[in-house]
Amino acid sequence: MRSVPAAAHAYILCAVLSTAMLALPSFRPDTTVDWVAVALLAGLYALCELPARCRHLGESVPVSAGSFFPVLLAAAFLLPPSAALLVAVPGALVGRVERRPAAVRRIWRAAQLGLAIWVAAQTYDLLGGEHTPQAPDFPLVLLPAAAGALAFCFVLTVLEAGILATAERSPLRAGWHGPVLGALLPHLVHGLAGLMMAVLWQSPYGPPSALFVLLPMYISCWLFAQYHRERTAHQATIRALVQAVDIKDRYTRGHSERVGRASVLIARELGLDKDRIEVIRFAGILHDVGKLGVPTRVLRKEGPLTDDERRVIQLHPEYGHEIVRGIGFLGDARAAILYHHERVDGSGYPCGLAGNDIPECARVVAVADAFDAMTSTRSYRRARPVATALAELERCAGTQFDPRMVQALIRALDRHGWETEVTSDEPLPQGAWGRRDQPDAHDIPAQPVRVFAHGRAGRPGPAEEPSGRVPGPGAERPTGDLG
Repeated sequence: MRSVPAAAHAYILCAVLSTAMLALPSFRPDTTVDWVAVALLAGLYALCELPARCRHLGESVPVSAGSFFPVLLAAAFLLPPSAALLVAVPGALVGRVERRPAAVRRIWRAAQLGLAIWVAAQTYDLLGGEHTPQAPDFPLVLLPAAAGALAFCFVLTVLEAGILATAERSPLRAGWHGPVLGALLPHLVHGLAGLMMAVLWQSPYGPPSALFVLLPMYISCWLFAQYHRERTAHQATIRALVQAVDIKDRYTRGHSERVGRASVLIARELGLDKDRIEVIRFAGILHDVGKLGVPTRVLRKEGPLTDDERRVIQLHPEYGHEIVRGIGFLGDARAAILYHHERVDGSGYPCGLAGNDIPECARVVAVADAFDAMTSTRSYRRARPVATALAELERCAGTQFDPRMVQALIRALDRHGWETEVTSDEPLPQGAWGRRDQPDAHDIPAQPVRVFAHGRAGRPGPAEEPSGRVPGPGAERPTGDLG
């Protein structure tokens, strides 16, 4: 919205004119308005908006929602509609704007909030709420207040959908369909807080007592801001590690993000809780972080790998575990990084774990890793179709992969589909089917290699050829387990 389209200008102008027309009745001589209350509430809201707003509804509400909507809803419950909408204007005009054009955004925000407050106040009045000097008749006023808060939420969402459609040409449903349902409960809480402010405002203790309602809202805002900063730091840490791997191993660029996405699909299909799904997403994204400890010349080698080079690459799970050992927020994701090349029949590496001894998150990542590797086109070989990759996973279920994870992925892809991508910046040469002097990875039988890690010997199967090359569908041993 840097250069505002004409349609968006017209939309904003209509909103501003509508707000001005709805505010006119408050200036008529025959209208009684408590201008002291208007000024106090407007000043309070403007004071709340001066610092950077905490948008603790940012992920669930398609509008710029802050923690101080109770002030606006209190105005809707205390003042006539034409006066209540004025409370939002000063705060919206002085509030922080993160994107340009700032002036247009501030004007739009003032009109948007003004219209929403007017509708909320009208709804409150129509359902029996009264703007009187006495405190509202509690608890009979709960229904009108709840309806007013929901109307406030609905109008904000619809107006936001309109500005997105005119300014960014987004579909109308993209602006409000779905997220509005997640916004209802938070706005009901804001409505309850606003009603409490209104009750205290008109109580014998007067307007100062109403400020106590904002204290828990401010504390919740501060706590969420702390959580948001911590989460942002976590995401930045993960992003930096993934970018480092992508730079070092250009042949699998983008692979980590897609493995994280496929891992989430599997986890959701298994019915895991939200926190567990987040851990598995981290595990999928960081499963190959140990490649940072593998010499670049080995990762980028064009020809066949020697036995020593295979052994070096097969240490990448242990390298990865050491790299993330001190990152506490990863939790069980660290186990997945270490064990994602284990096989349910015990022939994997680095520890030769079998069956349920392999952590669940590692079994999820193993399937996601193999699936994306088989369905991704890289500079040295072409991708398999999704159906072929799934058939290969089913064939290897029970020996290489956990059958429950394989079936979960199949069900998830039936529901959501999958988009394969090229994961190398280098184009596939015409007529080429492999890395220069080497046939396609899917068609060569890798030689068994003995790996010594944690004091135990393991013997990876043909699919474990650690350069990312696997034998074809006709191989005797399971395929698809790619680094």
